[in-house]
Amino acid sequence: MQPLLSAKDLYVRYGAVEAVRGVSFELQQGEIVALLGANGAGKSSIMNAITGLVPTASGQVMFDGKDITGSAPESLAPAGLTLSPEGRRVFGTLSVADNLRMGAFALTDKDAISAAWDRVYDLFPILRERKDQYAGTLSGGQQQMLAVGRALMSNPRVLLLDEPSLGLAPLIVDQIFDLILKLRDQGVTLLVVEQNVAKTLQVADRAYVLVSGEVVEQGKPSQLSESGTMQDAYLGAN
Repeated sequence: MQPLLSAKDLYVRYGAVEAVRGVSFELQQGEIVALLGANGAGKSSIMNAITGLVPTASGQVMFDGKDITGSAPESLAPAGLTLSPEGRRVFGTLSVADNLRMGAFALTDKDAISAAWDRVYDLFPILRERKDQYAGTLSGGQQQMLAVGRALMSNPRVLLLDEPSLGLAPLIVDQIFDLILKLRDQGVTLLVVEQNVAKTLQVADRAYVLVSGEVVEQGKPSQLSESGTMQDAYLGAN
C-alpha cells in the first residue's frame, strides 16, 4: 500500500551542521506515527522540512503520491497537510476566532468553513466560550488547543503535531493525548513529535527513534518499550 506521507533519505543542514541525516519514514492512512528522541535529535527539523519551513538539502518528501519536497508552506494546507508547531505560536493580539479564521484560509466553500468551525468548537468548547478573547491572554493549555484547532480548520488529511504537550499541566497533557486518539478516530493521520515518551507510546501505532539526526530504531510501541535503544537515545544523544 502506498504511504500517505513519506520521506526518503532526508537531509537538513544549517550551515555546516547536519541536523537530519538520511532519515526515511512513512505513514499509512489512519496511523499515528511518532518521532522520538532527545532534544537536538532532529525531530522538529524533520517537521519543518516536510512543511517547507526549512530547506531540504537532499532527499524526497512524498504526500498522497506527489513529490512535495521544497514546496511552499502555504501550498500544503490546501493539499491536506498542516502543522501545529512547537511553542504554539498563536497570534496573541488577535482574538481566538481570528486565530482560527487564519487556519481556514485554504477553504473557499462556505459549508466546509462552517463545518470546520463546528468541528473545532466541538473538540474544544473552551475556545467557543473565549472566541472573542485575545489569544495572548489564554492559559498555556488553551493556547495549545488553539494551535491545534487552527491547524484543523483546513480539514487536513495529515496533521503534524510538534511537541503538543510541552510545558502543560498533567491534566491538560492527558486531554491532549485523548485528542490525538479522537482525531485518529475521525480519520486524521498524525505524525507526532513528543518528549513524553510514555504517553506517546500509549497512543502511537509505530514510532521512529532518532539520535543525532538519524533513525536508529523503528517499530511498534511494544517492541520499542522492551528495547534498550530508547534509553540510549535519551541519555546518549547530543
